[in-house]
This record gives sequence, structure tokens and C-alpha cells, in this order.
Amino acid sequence: MINKIKYILCLLLSLCIGSTAVIAQESPMEEDFYKILRVSSPEGTLLEVGGLVMLPNGNLGISTRRGDVFIVENPTSPRPYFRKFASGLHEILGLVYKDGAFYCAQRGELTKLIDSNQDGVADIYETIHAWPVSGHYHEYSFGPVIAPDGDFFVSGNVAFGNEEWWRGESRVPYRGWIMKIKEDGTLQPWATGMRSPAGLGIIDGELWYTENQGDYIGSGGMWHIKKGTFTGHPAGLRWTGLPNSPLSLTTEQFNSVVDPRQVRNDQGRMIKPENVVDEEFLTMYEAQKQLPDLKLPAVWFPYGIHGISTSEPIKIPEGNLGPFGGQILVGDQGQSKIMRVFLEEVNGEMQGMAIDFRSGFRSGVLRMAWAPDGSLFVGETNRGWGSAGEANEGLERVAWTGEVPFEIRTIKAMPDGFEIEFTKPADKKSVEDIASYSVSSFIYKYHPVYGSPPVDNEEAVIKGVKVSEDGTKARIIVDGLKQYYIHHLFLEGVRERDTFYSLVHPSAYYTLNNIPSGASIAMTEVSTFDSRVKKEEPKATAAKPATTVKTPPAATPKPAQEEEITLEIVQPLLAKNTCIACHQKDTKQVGPAYVDVAKRNYTPEQIVELIHTPRPENWPEYATPMPPMPHVPREEALKIAKWIVSLNK
Repeated sequence: MINKIKYILCLLLSLCIGSTAVIAQESPMEEDFYKILRVSSPEGTLLEVGGLVMLPNGNLGISTRRGDVFIVENPTSPRPYFRKFASGLHEILGLVYKDGAFYCAQRGELTKLIDSNQDGVADIYETIHAWPVSGHYHEYSFGPVIAPDGDFFVSGNVAFGNEEWWRGESRVPYRGWIMKIKEDGTLQPWATGMRSPAGLGIIDGELWYTENQGDYIGSGGMWHIKKGTFTGHPAGLRWTGLPNSPLSLTTEQFNSVVDPRQVRNDQGRMIKPENVVDEEFLTMYEAQKQLPDLKLPAVWFPYGIHGISTSEPIKIPEGNLGPFGGQILVGDQGQSKIMRVFLEEVNGEMQGMAIDFRSGFRSGVLRMAWAPDGSLFVGETNRGWGSAGEANEGLERVAWTGEVPFEIRTIKAMPDGFEIEFTKPADKKSVEDIASYSVSSFIYKYHPVYGSPPVDNEEAVIKGVKVSEDGTKARIIVDGLKQYYIHHLFLEGVRERDTFYSLVHPSAYYTLNNIPSGASIAMTEVSTFDSRVKKEEPKATAAKPATTVKTPPAATPKPAQEEEITLEIVQPLLAKNTCIACHQKDTKQVGPAYVDVAKRNYTPEQIVELIHTPRPENWPEYATPMPPMPHVPREEALKIAKWIVSLNK
């Protein structure tokens, strides 16, 4: 309905002013299709949500980082009723409901909460299994999620070092692992390689988890977990020699392939590993050739673009939130938003597309749960982690308006490129124009440094496009596909058929673990039209006689005035280089506001250097360090820097 109203208004306006020119229409945005509704809670209640679960009767269970469990009656109503069910627990970062009882993961145990006398309050707190803790602040425990056989999966964060404070450590079993726990308390170590595994999820009966950028983890990603999987962080390898370990890979074997960079200075102190520009680097897929237990992510989430602290994955039921049934939503704690993932299996491995879905939540998105009416509850927290938004905690709900957005629905890998499916038919002229598309690729380093800049960046060539009869699919031929690389598809020029609106999210990232086999499209079947190529002017039939023209004396050149860098000029550069993911002009977000950077009185050249090689120690009050950004072109970085400096004038 929103699209139709905007379209009609534009048509009426054109009639009123009597113009035959095409009037630019404002394309709808996320909020026109997916409303964020605040769930009111009792005054004084701090909902630093660590777990969400829908109960069979339609009530909502909530666990908090402050150790409480609430049951919310009529949670989708304007006045939901909150009842405290349990309290006094230690930082509950997950909650499930099974056979009439809640199960939650505290810092050091899986706990069952039972209301034996049916008075609405838990009176039995039963320890199912307790695991060791060293007492380090970062030893969070996440989960549980319920396996198809009824057992529970729980994951454990690593701690961080004393002297090597930047390096994730597994000080006690089984930190950096996913554990499978039976109802009788039996624990089985299941998989390792985790650093900060906040997002466990069961998708179609299979275990998945999301990971956050950090040491050895170039950027956030989503992994398909089998028993014995190793996902990349080496801390948990310390325990592979214990009984029942499904892996035999040792720390020594790993370090022989991936240099731990444990180097001491002249004083005998460890030197923190930093990114080295223009070095010969190792990638995760190259390391996999020597470490066959190593599992690549099915999907990478580019840092600063698709979040910085990925959290829970949850499958979209058919009919919920429009045309995306069967796909996956993944929350992000740092950027307070939700991404959408489409997965496919190619050559026996999972891979797929990541794209933005909805941003603008009041705090960091950690947990999600489906309401019976098809809306989505979103549990939020930011304490100690930092996130976008004006609040430290929250409970909100995403409700679909019923209007279908013009979006990229799916991207599938093809032998010679990609097939893109839209949620609505695309305008024929725009979708057949090669200029409407761009594809580039990049990869991450696999090293003990905190995160990685995108490296080996390359632009691919779009050779042609074949559009389906109904206009809902476009198959593009791409010269320059690279196995294992992340491919950025940008569809800036594609428009919707009936309204000529642009895509709500024209930018998507496809992780190409495998290029499928099969037939390529013949060039005779595709459009090669490119609106950027100008037609040659017709040659004149006869030359005019030459005319002698007196040249006036040369004027003294005026000194060139330096271009004023305004927000309008720099805004596209901030968006292109993902700066706005962590920084805003006037307000603190994941990183400092630009006005606060300007107050430091850096020169433009110093800011350029800090963009390419950040110094997190300059901003110790921010929990998330800025990654190196050497891929930002110097001339673009200099424009951004000059604009930042101007904010202090």
C-alpha cells in the first residue's frame, strides 16, 4: 500500500505542474515494510536480554544478563504482564523450554529451572552439568539450544591472556568449544575452534553457529558444525588430548602452519601482533590444505558492513516477514541490526549470500524469537560490549506491514556468474543494462592479529545478463569469479518495473566456497547493452574552411582554491568505505563521533594514517578496536580526513 500511495502522489504531482519530465521518486526504506515496536516493561526493569523463548501457550520467556528469568503474558499486546520466574543466576546468555521446564546456561553450568508447586515461580534450580571456570571476565557461556535428539548444545568463550592480553586462551576445559550435554549430565566435547560463539542455532535439524571478528578470525561468519569440526581459533586445541575428544589436531601442529607470532622485544616482553601491509599472507582456505579438520565458514559477514558482533541465527518460517521464508536471520550486537542469509549447497558444502535486513534497534541485537502472529521478538543488550542505539538494553518487536519490498530475494552461484532473484519484477531496461551491476571480490588474512582488512581486492567484469520472461530473475555472466572469495554484488541501477523504485538493499555479499559445474550461457542469449558506453558521433561530410583567429594574451592564472569538502561530498565515501557502520558525525556509536575525533587536532595526513593503521590505544574507552583499513584509497581517505578536520573550525 505504501508503494502505491507514493507512486500515485508522484503521478498527481506531475499532472499538477504540467511537466512531461520524469519526476524522481523517493524509494521506500526498511522502515516502510518492517516496523520496530517497543515492548513495554515494568518501570525499573532492566532487560539486558540474554535469552528468549516462546512457550507453547504463547507466553514469552526472557533471561537476562543480570541473572533473572521473566515470563511475559500477552507479549504482543500493548500492556504485556511481566512475572519474575527465577533470580540470582549468573549472567544467563541463553534460554530454552522443554517438557515443562526452562534450561539456561550460566557462566559455569547448565541449569534446569522447575516450578514444582505450580505457583508461577521456580522453586527448584537443578544443576545438569557444571564445567570449570577460571574466573576471567570473558568466559561467557552461551546456550543452550536443543539438538534433534533432545540433548543440549552449549558453547564457551575463551579468556584473554595476562602478558599476551590480546590472545584468546582456553585456560580450563572446554573453553573455545561447543559441548553436547545429555539430560543425565553426561558431557561430550563436540567441536572446537570457537573464539566468541554467541550465536548457536539449530537450522533444519543441523547445528550452526556465528562467530565474531577477533584474533585468527578475519571477520564475522557463520559455520555449519558437525562433530569434530575445527572452525579456526586455536585456543581450544589445548584439550584435544582429553578423553572423548572428537579431534586429534594439536596446538603444535596448528602453529606449524599458522605462525602464532609470539615474538619478544629487547626487554623480553611479548609484542602484540599487528597487521602488516603488503606482506605475503595466509588465507584460511590455504591453511585448510594442510589442516583438513579446518572448516570454512558458509558465509562471511564483512566487518563494519554486515555487523561487527554477530549473534543468534534463526530460520524464517514460511509466511513470516514476507517473501523470505526458509532463509535465516542473524542478529548483530555491535551495530544493533539484523542481516538476512540465503544458503545453498554446492559440491557438498554450504555457501551463500548475506544482505542487510533491518537496522535501527535501540541496543545490540543478541536474541530473537518468533511470536505466534508471525512478528519477531528482538532481545537487546550492550553492557561491556558497546553497540549502536541510545539504550543499554531493550526488548522490541519487528512487525511486517504486509507490503512486499523490492529486494534481492536470493543469489545463487552459477558456473559463469550468479543468478539473482528479485521479490518483484524488475524494469526491463534497467535490469538488462550491464551498467546496473558491479561485482568485486576480496578475502581475509588468517593470522593471530585482531581481524583482517579485506585483501586481494579485485573488480570483476560483467560480460552479459539474461533476464527471465517475468523479470524476476537476472543471470549475470561474470569474468573473474574466485573460489573461496567473498563477492560483493552491487545492483545500484536495477529498478522495480511498476514504480521504478530502487532496491531497498542493492548491496549483497556472496561467499563462493565452490563454483558449480554445468553449462555456461551462450553470449547470443544475453544482453550486452551498457549505458555507460557512448555512441560515436557521426563524422562530418565536409570540412569547413579554416579561419584565422587571433589568440588573446594569456591571463595570469589565479591560484587554485581548494575544494570545500562538505558532508554531501563525503557521505558517499563514508558509506562506500563502511565508515558509517561505526561512526556518526555527532553521536558516539561503536567508535567515537567525528566531532570528537576532530577535537584531537589531528592533521588530515595523520587521520589518513590512522584510517590505514589505527591505534586503538588512542581510544581506550571503546571496547571494539578499529580494524586496519589499508584498502581505502588514499585520495578518498584524505577527503574524509579533511572533512573531519573541518568539524573543529
